[in-house]
Amino acid sequence: MDSLDTLLSRLFKLHRKSIELSLGRIERLLAALGSPERRLPPIIHVAGTNGKGSTIAFMRAILEAAGKRIHVYTSPHLVRFHERIRLGAIGGGKLVGDAELFDALRACEKANKGEPITFFEATTAAAFKLFSEMPADYLLLEVGLGGRFDATNVIARPRASVITPISIDHPEFLGPTIAKIAFEKAGIIKPGAPVIASVQHEDALAVLRREAERAGAPLIAAGQDYAAREEHGRLIFEDERGLLDLSLPRLLGRHQHQNAATALAVVRNIEPDLEHSVFERGVTQAEWPARLQNLVKGYALALAPEGAEIWLDGGHNEDAGRALAQAMADFEDKLQKPLVIICGTLATKDTGAFLRAFKGLAQEVLAVPVTAEQANSARDVAAAADMAGLRAAACESVESALRFLAVRDWRAPPRILITGSLYLAGEVLALNGTPPQ
Repeated sequence: MDSLDTLLSRLFKLHRKSIELSLGRIERLLAALGSPERRLPPIIHVAGTNGKGSTIAFMRAILEAAGKRIHVYTSPHLVRFHERIRLGAIGGGKLVGDAELFDALRACEKANKGEPITFFEATTAAAFKLFSEMPADYLLLEVGLGGRFDATNVIARPRASVITPISIDHPEFLGPTIAKIAFEKAGIIKPGAPVIASVQHEDALAVLRREAERAGAPLIAAGQDYAAREEHGRLIFEDERGLLDLSLPRLLGRHQHQNAATALAVVRNIEPDLEHSVFERGVTQAEWPARLQNLVKGYALALAPEGAEIWLDGGHNEDAGRALAQAMADFEDKLQKPLVIICGTLATKDTGAFLRAFKGLAQEVLAVPVTAEQANSARDVAAAADMAGLRAAACESVESALRFLAVRDWRAPPRILITGSLYLAGEVLALNGTPPQ
């Protein structure tokens, strides 16, 4: 009999070398499963380039603080596939278990009858089956790629659509301009469902406004209908319902203030009567691995120079690079602690654009390979860093890079940022012995 790992491996081989954006295959599979997408709890559908996962983490934390049962679907996973599917329960949800995941995937494989299907389509269908069989108050549903033809976009009536910041990413599938990418993301907008948009480039906002008007969907836009700012070490959020004076988010970086603000705007729209304490608990308790995650224990930290800090982030595009560089620059002791970047990227990403924001901030870049298809070699990453104006060297692995740093003499322990790919972040969490729970 198949094991779960065998089944996942077999499914992963389906169309895994190409992405074919279409809804026909998953619609056929869902019909064969009895249309579970029609029996889901109220859905908050989330698209965008950066910040989707963090915004979902804030929404989940706030809604769970209000006593709600929350299903969550995100991708990709970092260490184990189970991270993609969180099943809601009173008092907090849990990642899907082996037995229930196996049964759902096997049912999808059987219903598909060998017809063309992709890994993401098959696993999305399995998630919908699981979510339809367990009651919850909301399903937080993250788009995999784009929006218009993403497998998650088979849903007809979301409770709300959310568009996080849009920038250039996956241009080979979504188009080469902000406007074209925004058009694909706007494909999740549905008639009558409110659209909550994070801070956007003006070209993106123009497209979202146009598509919302076409669908008859009210648009709630950051900077116009809601806003957040840091004031005296507090997060101040304002919308038409009034002001929230909250502690700063648990997730670090100024960009997380805007992700938290988007989550607050969504929840205030769908649950207008929640108490202030619910929002306070939510923004201070939200967790999202590999987003400026400080590794305070584990094998990786033991390899690093004594007293060093290790920060882990899966950022991989130009906007993410700017946000991470800003977060590193915001450390009050940045002049005392030299910043070293350990970076691995995919060949489909613009490594130079990602790293450019660290020029003048990072002492050097140690380039490493990533265990993934279409990954850059360490030499290629080092060359891109050099072209971006950063001193760089290639290493065989994250482990060898940390050992290389450990034998140096430091005037002060370094701050080490490991970044460039979610695949790399997953490798580091596995190496460190601290996978997401």
